[in-house]
Amino acid sequence: MTEVEVDGVRVAVAEGASLLSAVRAAGAELPALCSDERLSPAGSCRTCLVRAGGRIVAACVTPAASGVRVETAAEDLRQLRRDAVDVIVSALPSRALAEDSPSELAHVCRSSGIGPESARGAGGRGGDDSHPYVHLDRDLCIACGRCVRMCAEVQGTFALTLTGRGADTVVAPGTGGLWADSDCVACGGCVDTCPTGAITQPGPGRGLTSAHRPTATRTTCGYCGVGCSLDVVASHGEVTAVLPAPDGPVNKGHACVKGRFAHGYLASPERLTRPLLRRDGSLEPVSWEEALGHVARGLREAVADGGADAVAAISSARATNEENYLLQKFMRTVIGTNNVDNCSRLCHSPSAAGLTASFGLSGGTDSFDDVERSDCLLVVGANPVEAHPVVGARLLRRVLHGAKLVVADPRAVGLALHADVHLRPRPGTNVALFHGLAHVLLAEGLSDEGFLRQRATGLPELTELLKGYPPDRVAEITGVPAVDLIAAARLYGRARRPAIVYGLGVTEHLHGTDGVRSLANLAILRGAVGTDRGYGVNPLRGQNNVQGASDMGALPDLLPGYGKVTDPAQRARAESVWGVPVPRRPGMRIPEMFAAARAGDLRALWVIGEDVCATDPDSDRVAAALEACPLVVCSELFLSRTARHADVVLPVASWLEKDGTFVNFDRRFQRVRPAVPPPGEARSDFDVVHALADVMGADLGCTTPAEALAECGRVAPVYAGLSHDRLDREGAVPWPCPAHDRPGEARLYTERFATPDGRARLAAAPYLPPGEQPDDRYPLILVTGRRWAHYNSGSMTRRGGNLALDPVDCLDLHPDDALRYGVREGTRITVESRHGQARLVARVSEQTAPGQVFGSFHFPASGVNRLTSDHADTVTSCPEYKVTAVRVVTH
Repeated sequence: MTEVEVDGVRVAVAEGASLLSAVRAAGAELPALCSDERLSPAGSCRTCLVRAGGRIVAACVTPAASGVRVETAAEDLRQLRRDAVDVIVSALPSRALAEDSPSELAHVCRSSGIGPESARGAGGRGGDDSHPYVHLDRDLCIACGRCVRMCAEVQGTFALTLTGRGADTVVAPGTGGLWADSDCVACGGCVDTCPTGAITQPGPGRGLTSAHRPTATRTTCGYCGVGCSLDVVASHGEVTAVLPAPDGPVNKGHACVKGRFAHGYLASPERLTRPLLRRDGSLEPVSWEEALGHVARGLREAVADGGADAVAAISSARATNEENYLLQKFMRTVIGTNNVDNCSRLCHSPSAAGLTASFGLSGGTDSFDDVERSDCLLVVGANPVEAHPVVGARLLRRVLHGAKLVVADPRAVGLALHADVHLRPRPGTNVALFHGLAHVLLAEGLSDEGFLRQRATGLPELTELLKGYPPDRVAEITGVPAVDLIAAARLYGRARRPAIVYGLGVTEHLHGTDGVRSLANLAILRGAVGTDRGYGVNPLRGQNNVQGASDMGALPDLLPGYGKVTDPAQRARAESVWGVPVPRRPGMRIPEMFAAARAGDLRALWVIGEDVCATDPDSDRVAAALEACPLVVCSELFLSRTARHADVVLPVASWLEKDGTFVNFDRRFQRVRPAVPPPGEARSDFDVVHALADVMGADLGCTTPAEALAECGRVAPVYAGLSHDRLDREGAVPWPCPAHDRPGEARLYTERFATPDGRARLAAAPYLPPGEQPDDRYPLILVTGRRWAHYNSGSMTRRGGNLALDPVDCLDLHPDDALRYGVREGTRITVESRHGQARLVARVSEQTAPGQVFGSFHFPASGVNRLTSDHADTVTSCPEYKVTAVRVVTH
């Protein structure tokens, strides 16, 4: 630390900090119009002048030195700073200092006694209103460059630049055209950092930034699994702005287009506000009493006709931990079945299975703060720049600051464009690729022999298997050149602190669990998990609470905390808390539920917060299952495709309207708080489960979300140290957290692994081909995934400005394939598979490799998941979304 004296006050700041940091640490107010503590200093505005060691200097660019005395309050300094501000203001129109302006510049002027009369600029430079979320008023731009640096240094998009010369210099999109047509990804960082109001968000939140905000509600984002902390500003029951929390533990004052701006769906006229009941083939509004009565009678009839296992429920990552906990308790204690599953089945169930088998617990091994300190990142099957933008931006910053980067992804997107080595394996060949990397680690002596002796098992079996995966053979299987494979293995193997980050490109395969375990092998071979020699293996969870939904026991074979329903001791613990027996036999997984419905064995299905007809594979067969089931209940925000098949539709609250907690991708519990009330008669899922239990004559206890989390801690000791009160105080706490007086374990396995013998387990699973192969009739391989502006089925993001940013569902294909099939950019095409067909718009790009195409599932009407097959991971039943044989048909 460096000690500095500021106006007689001694303060300590970090080594390398600026005098501006020292001044602010001392509590002194100092203008700094070109400065933002998240950005590199510029020193261009000269509004932060101080006297240090007898010299007048700009505080933002002057390093603090031990023992230096800093003076800020002398009258000559005040006048110099006032003059600097006055010069800046003189070129602006008077509206820059409007009485109600919340801008940083207006605040500085009010503090300095500079009035609107000092703003003498003529204006006339115009603006840009083309973008739905970002408005540019060129007349208010002072060319401080903060927005440009924010876009480059924090977001990593490099979409903005300064154009013009001298007094005519102004910010502009780097592409030279309209803002809406630029590379801007609408993270809002430029809005937050702009000191003058030149860049604002339109609408009622205009002028609000993370630094200048009224009273707001702190909550956790309900989109992807990053877990960004957000401050929600509301007025008269409506959200006016969502701002990234400056002290957010994961996002650190940053956000993405979805979390920050995509809240227009809240006020959509399509929101469900009353329960709906099907009568004579049509859904009609009814009272809650009638709707819940109908559901209760249907559940009783289903149990009477087919036993408790004739009822099933699909829970949701969109629900809080407490709602997931309550639903699984309802199914097990009121209905008497383990038939409860959640959407992690469709994405990260192979992570839970693979990580548990390798290390003992189902979560990632390290905190993201540790991962960010890595000197070599191996990013596999993930495009965090689009799917997890805040994480993507932080990873890119680490790379730009010198970390090596290896990306394994069939597409040339996102971080792959910045990689030292980009491996582009054929879809479905991950296991062979990981074995090839492991082969090189062992062959070149890059493994940690001491770690393998003391803390791992299975090395002889893996060594024998890897003899069959030399680089040349792996190149034949995967299409990855042997030289690239070797280079990637050396970067990872020679790094001092490597980290692995992966996504759905690893899990959503026929052999997804084998993929997770084979990837984990690399960290075990390097001794890079549970030690100071690396940062383990970390899955990027796709949805906001996909980790928490499983943590809470919304799984057919696992209780809260991942206790097996087949384990008498685990059942006994739950029974002691719940006071009723727990079924012994594992329940049905989601695909099995649909199969049972089509076979006539499932008689009631409750779907909470999931549009299974849009997001599940082979969606025509999903719809057939819903049609065959005598009672389908759907809890939703909108009349989704799934809801249209339901017999009862229950209107529920969104994440901005409910109370509870989420768990993010690195196992942090964080609070969710209601910023606005739900519309009409909509209720939280927590209240709905309680209400249905009451109608059925059951008492679930835990009448509040806080009580539910506390009860969960009694069922699962791994969460016993967590509570709403603690999270309100501390902000974020990771599990395991077994006691209130102990911190959560951000980093796992520092002493032993959670396996029965305390050792990590190497896996020797051979490579097996994917479930589908291209042929002459279906020559292309379809990979599905997310795009930056939308989220899952698009039910929220398509009801707002995001639709203007990404208005149609596209199929990306390589120019060679476009030429081969006579497809031109922007033309409507039909895509067919062995399972169904979809209608999409062609987008020709070299992001995809020849023979491969890419599509998202954000526009259900396009029918992308009609194409995908029912092939699924052999261990967990996770669908093989990443390999579907298709053909393109033009008309």
